[in-house]
Amino acid sequence: MILKDRVAIVTGAGSGIGLASARIMAREGAIVVVTDRSEEAANTAVEMILAEGGRAQAIVTDVSDDASIEHMIQATLKQHQRIDILHNHAGIQVEGTLEQVSVEGFDKSFLVNVHAHFVASRLVVPGMKERGGGVILNTSSGSGIFYDREMIAYTTSKHAAVAMTRQMAVDYAQFNIRVNALCPGWVDTPFNDAFVRQRGSKAAIDSYVSERVPMGRWGTTQEMAEAVLFLVSDRSSYMTGQALVIDGGEAIA
Repeated sequence: MILKDRVAIVTGAGSGIGLASARIMAREGAIVVVTDRSEEAANTAVEMILAEGGRAQAIVTDVSDDASIEHMIQATLKQHQRIDILHNHAGIQVEGTLEQVSVEGFDKSFLVNVHAHFVASRLVVPGMKERGGGVILNTSSGSGIFYDREMIAYTTSKHAAVAMTRQMAVDYAQFNIRVNALCPGWVDTPFNDAFVRQRGSKAAIDSYVSERVPMGRWGTTQEMAEAVLFLVSDRSSYMTGQALVIDGGEAIA
């Protein structure tokens, strides 16, 4: 088990890629703190991990609330005395052009997709420095490297997440704290609801994926989880400040 006894936090772990991330870390021996704003989703995720023989606990967390993030970090440290891995995954999509997105929508996108990553990372870094290292993984997006039509709030926040990841990596490499970004392409989860609304139907998105992605299909949450495992484990021990794009080749098409 390549993560044996490491303590890992995954935000937004109640469904989709976050859930897959929590499950694969638990299967590899980590003690996983599952956080989600939905108590039901967090508890269901924990039950799933326990049924698979893993170790996990749920902490209800609203990453748009700094106090909620601090409670999550402090509760984890109180119980486990350490945090080895932080996967900042929780995020939102706000669709629209410059004229269509409200200021509130733009700010909410930054609050969840950037600010929350900053706050959680800021809280875990001191302990990681004391223990001689740790791993922070920020979920960005393919949209954090390239661009999506009429998604200014989302793409801007995801680009910012990549920039923050790289700056953190430079600042904390000397402390053996590695910081990387996961940039998923099209993965078939409810997270794509904003794109569905934008294009009018799920069928329209399916058609787009089959035409624009060279591999001709959606990615799976398990495929993203395998990348997560690489990024948070010693398999990537000499890798920091990178944005790993996993998109079936769309970025080079």
